[in-house]
Amino acid sequence: MNPQQRTRIKMCGFTREADVLAACAAGADAIGFVLYPPSPRSVSIERAAELARLLPAFALPVLLFVNETAERIQAACKAVPGAWLQFHGDETPEFCATLSHLTGRPHLKAARIPLSEVADFDLLEFALLHRQAHALLLDAHVDGYGGGGKTFNWSLLPTSVNAHLVLSGGLTPANVGDGIRALRSHGLSLAVDVSSGIEAAKGLKDAEKIQQFVAAVRAADADLF
Repeated sequence: MNPQQRTRIKMCGFTREADVLAACAAGADAIGFVLYPPSPRSVSIERAAELARLLPAFALPVLLFVNETAERIQAACKAVPGAWLQFHGDETPEFCATLSHLTGRPHLKAARIPLSEVADFDLLEFALLHRQAHALLLDAHVDGYGGGGKTFNWSLLPTSVNAHLVLSGGLTPANVGDGIRALRSHGLSLAVDVSSGIEAAKGLKDAEKIQQFVAAVRAADADLF
């Protein structure tokens, strides 16, 4: 596993212009928009497009879907140029790969890991099945498909996964450094993803928490290099 010089940061669940601008100013690499109507962080395709237009050059928009139709995914891609896809439901490897091909967009696939026994989830097999995903997002298996602020037991994950990994699930400024230190060498690379850990309320971000989160990631990077 080759070391990396900087942990990439994705922040997700944005609904307001000011929050997007605050995240970009703090140094977020990717901004996620939830296109899953039952979620309290959900936005319409039109709203996601409006917010994505605020992103500076080289900041990546990510569109999160849960068991969505191919038609709506394609419509969202047309509305948000350059966005990556995040599949956060029960999508099959074939469905994910097909939509990546149809839209010309890379995709992330969420691995919903049990809170109790991570050993019950075979991440190595999951990585093999979803080998066409650009990265696997490691999230806690909670009701509502993510955003529950829960962490899983990082220590039970396999130590050599043939995939780029994105650590998610209950990350905050207080624990993200521990997650980076624990899993830095477990995959081809490691990024982090945060939603509830930088919020004042669901869908409403806190600029100070955003800055604290980025500072904690950078501190962990400094410790490791």
